[in-house]
Amino acid sequence: MPGQLRDYFVVLPDSAAGAAAAGRLPVPGAAAGRSAAPGATGAAREVGGALTVAHPSGRPWIVARPLVRKVSHLARGEDALVLIGPDRVPDAVLAGILEGARDRTGLEHRLARLPGLYHVVARLSGRSWIRGTATGLRRIYHARHPAAGTIASDRPAVLARLIDAPLDESALALRLLDFLPHPLSRRPVWRGVHETGAGYGLALPVAAPGTAAVPGPTEHRWWEPPPGELPLAEGAREAGDAVAASVRAHVGGLDRISCELSGGLDSTALAFAARDTGPASLSLLTVAARDRYSEDETWARRAVEAAGGTAAPAARTDGAARNGHAAPAPDPGAAPARGRHPGPALDHHVIPAADAPYFYADLASTAAELNDEPLPVAPGRARAALLLGRARATGSRYHLTGYGGDEIFLGLPHAYQDLFHGNPFTAWSHLGGLRHQLGWPLLPTVKALLDRSAFPRWLAGAVTAAPQPVARTPLLSWGVRQSLHPWLTEHATALIAEEFRAAAEHAEPIDPWRGRHVDIDGVRMGARHFQAMEDIGMTIGLPVAAPFYDDRILEATLAVRLPERISPWRYKPLLVEAMRGVVPDALLARTTKDHMASDEHLGLREHAPELAELWTGSRLAEHGLVDARQLLRLAAEPFSPVLVEHSISSTVAGETWLRTAENAWTAPQLTL
Repeated sequence: MPGQLRDYFVVLPDSAAGAAAAGRLPVPGAAAGRSAAPGATGAAREVGGALTVAHPSGRPWIVARPLVRKVSHLARGEDALVLIGPDRVPDAVLAGILEGARDRTGLEHRLARLPGLYHVVARLSGRSWIRGTATGLRRIYHARHPAAGTIASDRPAVLARLIDAPLDESALALRLLDFLPHPLSRRPVWRGVHETGAGYGLALPVAAPGTAAVPGPTEHRWWEPPPGELPLAEGAREAGDAVAASVRAHVGGLDRISCELSGGLDSTALAFAARDTGPASLSLLTVAARDRYSEDETWARRAVEAAGGTAAPAARTDGAARNGHAAPAPDPGAAPARGRHPGPALDHHVIPAADAPYFYADLASTAAELNDEPLPVAPGRARAALLLGRARATGSRYHLTGYGGDEIFLGLPHAYQDLFHGNPFTAWSHLGGLRHQLGWPLLPTVKALLDRSAFPRWLAGAVTAAPQPVARTPLLSWGVRQSLHPWLTEHATALIAEEFRAAAEHAEPIDPWRGRHVDIDGVRMGARHFQAMEDIGMTIGLPVAAPFYDDRILEATLAVRLPERISPWRYKPLLVEAMRGVVPDALLARTTKDHMASDEHLGLREHAPELAELWTGSRLAEHGLVDARQLLRLAAEPFSPVLVEHSISSTVAGETWLRTAENAWTAPQLTL
């Protein structure tokens, strides 16, 4: 059925009302495999495709439906630890974390030995503590249930169902922008549902003895960006070990895996890291470009040749995986081996450009997944589904992508503001090279460099109705100023303006330094968008992961000295040095990156009828947020200058998401 959530978990209070709320949880279809790993003294059971971990009272504490992720659980007395992530964590490791933790701080100190890919749910001294990841790949939401009190989940739609929450029109209007900066990105699209900030955890207190009153939840910061003090060589060792550990956490022990190999540096690095986990079979998939000047396929073929692979004219479907689950994890504190394993059977599948859909193809298929929010990557769903479908046809049990590599390793120009404070001569030297590459005029660059505007002031003016001269605008502020799309109504623009104004009154940056703020915000934005790919994978039946969104990789990156981490004369120097000895030097020498802008523009022409159908009876128009007549005119004029200046992706994503949300949760309820 359309719009059904495929995986989620909820954390419930220890009360009869909490148990009753669990009975309303959506459980569409049957589970795709058992994921429970209860500890010796823990109570965990699977009912109707959902895994339940109990409070000491026997009432449900955690109800999870983890189609892809593994649930690791251990209880010691009334204290308990549950980790939900890509790999099963052995009981001995869980015991070492839980038994030595007297409080949240002690717990977090021990969790730092694991790859940073897990949701963490702990019960310490009767209080539940929940948190996601610092990168924002794993998020936490909470809502106040009228009878049960605070309930937490990794999916806002689940909470919206439990409290019968209506859509928040202002939050929906915000999603029509090309991107949402911190802190507005934390605004869920349902009223009464709240997102806990990345890097913060949520504490759920218990009722006072002899009373039924339960105070509200509190947020506590558990993650701080590390200082950028390490030299490049030392930071590269840390980053390389973190990449290897993240890849191993996803695919270690699986015998048939696949990787997207675009030919870019990010996907190439992951392909070789995956090769070193020792699978029996590794399939690499490349989508050929329509642009005859594209270099990606050439570099992909070089990577396959260097890895000792062969071309595969058709998808291989013979044979099932010999091992359905990852092998028990090694000691998480041990550094991963960086040496080469015996090579797997390696096949290269090149998908012809003619087979690859343009953007905006098959928009109706977006109804297959109910994402947490409208995601502007939705217009590329058909292309992603093709790639994942081909990967699944090879017999792959897990698919890896290079998503996150740009956000983590590329480094944005805003960082030169930070560098200018401590080392102005180095900053100006680097900016000279950057100005030459990007065509930044001298005086505007100097003015932007000397600007000291506070974050709230920048946020208040971050959107405007005026066109933005993007190409030659120095990017040295707290983010990128963006223009409102001309097809937004006055009602939508008023809602957006009020949201930015209200947020600016109390806004605090992620980090006091502009460059670090922008870097971390960019990582979290990309991680949020990657959810669309994960949900497509679950629809197809193939787990898909972006190992670069591991907290440990982000930490290793931020810990490197800024002038060594970013440079106008080197392409992703930290990633290059981190993968030295894993990826052949000849492949690390690439300094270019292809783009698919032509596929998007041609998609507007190719799929104009589907876009016109989308705007006919537009749900966004019914909410008074877009001018459907103008969008219909633009659908008939795909090469309009308006569409050259303004991307329509976020509006398409908002429209398709809204239609999906309307049809959500028609499946039977779970009975515990």
